[in-house]
Amino acid sequence: MGKVKIGVIGVGGMGAVHANHAKELPDTELTAVCDVSPEAANKAAEKHQVKAFTDAKKMYASGLIDGVVIAVPHYFHPQLAIDAFAAGIHVLTEKPIAVHKADALKMIKAHAKHPELQFAAMFQMRTAPINQKIKALIQNGELGEIRRVNWIVTSWFRTQAYYDSGSWRATWKGEGGGVLLNQCPHQLDLFQWFFGMPNKVQAFCSIGKYHHIEVEDDVTAYCQFPNGASGVFITSTGEAPGTDRLEITGDRGRLIVENQKLQFKRTESSVKEFCATTKEMWGNPPCWDIEIPVGAALPAPHKEVLRNFADAIANGAPLIAPAAEGINSVELANAMLFSSMNQKPVEMPLDAKAFSALLDKLVKESTFKKKAAPKAAANKDMAASFHK
Repeated sequence: MGKVKIGVIGVGGMGAVHANHAKELPDTELTAVCDVSPEAANKAAEKHQVKAFTDAKKMYASGLIDGVVIAVPHYFHPQLAIDAFAAGIHVLTEKPIAVHKADALKMIKAHAKHPELQFAAMFQMRTAPINQKIKALIQNGELGEIRRVNWIVTSWFRTQAYYDSGSWRATWKGEGGGVLLNQCPHQLDLFQWFFGMPNKVQAFCSIGKYHHIEVEDDVTAYCQFPNGASGVFITSTGEAPGTDRLEITGDRGRLIVENQKLQFKRTESSVKEFCATTKEMWGNPPCWDIEIPVGAALPAPHKEVLRNFADAIANGAPLIAPAAEGINSVELANAMLFSSMNQKPVEMPLDAKAFSALLDKLVKESTFKKKAAPKAAANKDMAASFHK
């Protein structure tokens, strides 16, 4: 086939970036844009000299596009994707793929009826050379069996002005969650991509600890994995300066990931074997201190995911981030909230219906009142103004 024809839904924020990328890539062509705001849709269409739509179904039926990039608020992702599959359109959706596991399952079920279509998620952090290297080290057994994981991700600092910039931000009704669903899907995706899914989660989520919001802005979660390994995941939007530090302890040493560096404290032998066989009462296995080189960060990782999406459509290339895997980061975020709300551990897999019911209750019973948004942002439509 010739160039893959791309449409973008939601042309505010990241959607505008995706539209630019679709024009710049050699194997894609931006042919349509869609936004519920006629003004936003027409402005983007005029800029790119493409067709404007305010109704996604009409864009799907137009014959103008092969694939669509969905870049609107979280709650709208599932239905837009499901409608696209029904119309024979390939889908690349922004993260998270859905607000809760039940909706993610609906998307995956709808896609299963159309296996000829590509279904990808915008998890561009998977393309980073440092994350590719971590994945390879784990898969190749360089760290041995994983025993403990500690990830502190408090580099997502957000001000009150950020939360006040839209009535939908940081509300159960508008976003369905806080830092776990809006800022941290990338790290939660990498967490499960590196280590697999835990079999038990217990979390403590603080609601509006640092901001006037009704969702979580500070989280400490404990994860237990099937092999007995443990993991701690800490995140917040209220700390500055923030930290992004990952420690992975395995049977062959410890990998420290911080400031775009990989520091591997590798033991010369298996720690388990040394512990069981050494005659030394106070001995430690000899250890090498290695800094592992990694390539420079990609200048436009979002563009790389879009390029891969088009390659998958045209040539059947394997997807960098199949959207079916996106359910895992959604499930982790849901499980952490569910555990905290119920003040007890959650056995995995998460009961999707139970969490959906809890979220519905939070939406219906909310009495939270947001502060007035600045005039510049107050009248912007939710979808048109969407960006992280």
